[in-house]
Amino acid sequence: MTAVDTNVLIRLLTGDQADQAAAARSLFMSESIWIAKTVLLETDWVLRSLYGYEDSAIHDALTRVLGLENVHAEDEPAVAQALALAKHGMEFADALHLSSRPADAAFVSFDKMLLRDAKRAGVRGVSTIPI
Repeated sequence: MTAVDTNVLIRLLTGDQADQAAAARSLFMSESIWIAKTVLLETDWVLRSLYGYEDSAIHDALTRVLGLENVHAEDEPAVAQALALAKHGMEFADALHLSSRPADAAFVSFDKMLLRDAKRAGVRGVSTIPI
């Protein structure tokens, strides 16, 4: 199994830097791949912030890669749940934070957008901290 860095995943998804993109494609075609949650978070940020990808395009790209038979993600149930929440309008990073918590843990935040989006997506146990 080969664990990949964010830049490898970015090259695979964007196809820029042709030599690196070709090497990334070859790796993904020939190896069993493992992707850390931190790599997924950074990939989301890079694609949105530096490449200008829309959330739906990022969701689709990550879903395609993670759907490959030879690709495995850290904490696959949490990643799958985060992608499902992102499909309902949550930012992927916020969705992954929520999905990674223990099942019986409440989640608190000062981020009003996160709280609103979580409520809209039907996530329970999410609240703000009274000030």
